[in-house]
Amino acid sequence: MISAAELYPMVDRRDVAAVGAKFAEDATMVFGNGDPMHGRAGIEAGNAAFFTTIAGLSHRIRREWTVEDTTIAVTDVTYTRLDGKRVTLPAVSIWRAGADGLIADFRVYADLAPVFAG
Repeated sequence: MISAAELYPMVDRRDVAAVGAKFAEDATMVFGNGDPMHGRAGIEAGNAAFFTTIAGLSHRIRREWTVEDTTIAVTDVTYTRLDGKRVTLPAVSIWRAGADGLIADFRVYADLAPVFAG
């Protein structure tokens, strides 16, 4: 089972390959109201594309619960915009591990509109 403390430092480094390696080959990821990303390659491509729209990010884990194969993480995420301004937003992520321990389904609930607002 992959914990928030293990996953988010890789995300914060924007290490697409390391994050992708935590997902099953047939995993699904949905960020907010965006289209689902399918498969490890699709998730890596989607994350890589998103990372080009920001200068950086960092997660502060506020709470984490794991029940059987499902983890829920409540975080504050600070996004550094391309103009250098920082925006901190609340987020909740829920992921389910497959039999191999890799992430099979990952959902992020956050409103990124303030990150891209003028």
